[in-house]
Amino acid sequence: MAQRGFELVYGGGNVGLMGTLAQTVLDLGGHVIGVIPEDLVKREVAHTGLADLRVVGSMHERKALMAELADGFIALPGGIGTLEELLEVMTWAQLGLHQKPCGVLNVCGYLDRLLAFLDHLVDQRFLHPAHRSMLLSASRAEDLMAGFEDYRPPVVDKAAWALGNDCP
Repeated sequence: MAQRGFELVYGGGNVGLMGTLAQTVLDLGGHVIGVIPEDLVKREVAHTGLADLRVVGSMHERKALMAELADGFIALPGGIGTLEELLEVMTWAQLGLHQKPCGVLNVCGYLDRLLAFLDHLVDQRFLHPAHRSMLLSASRAEDLMAGFEDYRPPVVDKAAWALGNDCP
């Protein structure tokens, strides 16, 4: 990210993969914006080395501000919160609320089952194939960044697709 001049907008913590990523981007001379709810600051998980740490009142405010500031969304291997945030921004993209790329850095195949489940949703006609294609995936950060640079959001006539297909 730092080498490509991309700015990191993230949850403002100093723990886990995101804390490590933030520190690495800083160490490489990149710009990092942290957005963290006040209750997490009180639990001493905020990254205190950020020049731009924005403290908000709630998780909802955090996600809204991060989405506003970001030009795209990347999920690293994580837990329930990571999945929730990824699926929310994908939903927003599907609804046309933003045109920003969404991707996963699929380190060591960690997200293979999630990607297979999304393919299953397509097979069962609960997800349009073009909407499935909106989630980029790569095992190497360089490949994912290249995909983001080339990303063009699909145009989907979801109503025509839904009416033209019977259930499997």
